[in-house]
Amino acid sequence: MAISRPVAVSFSRDLAAPPEPTDAGHLAAQELVLRLARENGRTGVFEMPTSRSAAPGVVDVAVRDDPALVLILVEIWNRMTDLGSASRSTSRKVADVEASLPSPGFRVASCWLLVDNAANRAIVRRFPEILGARFPGSSVGWTRAIINGDIPPIEAGAAWIDPRSGRITPVRIRRRTL
Repeated sequence: MAISRPVAVSFSRDLAAPPEPTDAGHLAAQELVLRLARENGRTGVFEMPTSRSAAPGVVDVAVRDDPALVLILVEIWNRMTDLGSASRSTSRKVADVEASLPSPGFRVASCWLLVDNAANRAIVRRFPEILGARFPGSSVGWTRAIINGDIPPIEAGAAWIDPRSGRITPVRIRRRTL
């Protein structure tokens, strides 16, 4: 009060507990996707660079499915803060990867996994037309592709991920009617 500034008090982590990475929540989601890929006979890549440029983009998890000739790019969003920028970033990454596919006949498939939290649910409710246009692929199809190893939809999709429970569930985008 002497310097006319508000005071903020917070609690830190238990100093006696083993240290965790600052991105432990994000890593837990990546770990889940990589484990599911392996269980489905696919090859997973953690933090895959998308180009050889000086400042390459990086995909959270890339999953290679050789029998289906598909490379699945999975972006995980703990909290969506800039929908437009995130969409442009994913489009650039997909284009970069398409330009350097492992062999002819492969295709790139793209999916966002949104961490199931109140902030991300509010964005899905607020911007259903944008999300529906950006992710026309079946969320149910994408959920099955990641969990069961089904062939992913042709079109980009989105699903919920809950790293704590280990669940991936479809996003239901409720578009408003006129």
